Amino acid sequence: MNRVTREDLLALLQTRAVQLVEALPIDAYAAEHIPGARNLPGHLSADVVAQMAPDRAATVVVYCSGPCCNRSKIAAAAFVQLGYADVRVYAGGKQDWAEAGLTFDADRMPPPAAVSVSGAGRPA
Repeated sequence: MNRVTREDLLALLQTRAVQLVEALPIDAYAAEHIPGARNLPGHLSADVVAQMAPDRAATVVVYCSGPCCNRSKIAAAAFVQLGYADVRVYAGGKQDWAEAGLTFDADRMPPPAAVSVSGAGRPA
């Protein structure tokens, strides 16, 4: 697996010829993620791959929270094992992105526990 720097990643994102994958739990992704990233909260399976990055010839860049986190390396190895030809790791991850003052996206939907059901919680 090749490593990419923040500058490399920014250049790839400008070409739109990259599938960016965040290898962190869904709550971390929902709170903030690099714009354009998709979430891989657990193990990579053939079914997940078909939805996430169907083109095995495309460039895939995986990141996680930062240099001390190994989730991106584990996910990248899984992509390679499933036959992806160009898999790269952005080892700096969210930490490096934030230190550079770059912005994140966040999911705008409330967490499932905050969603109310019509009529729920009203006294009988």
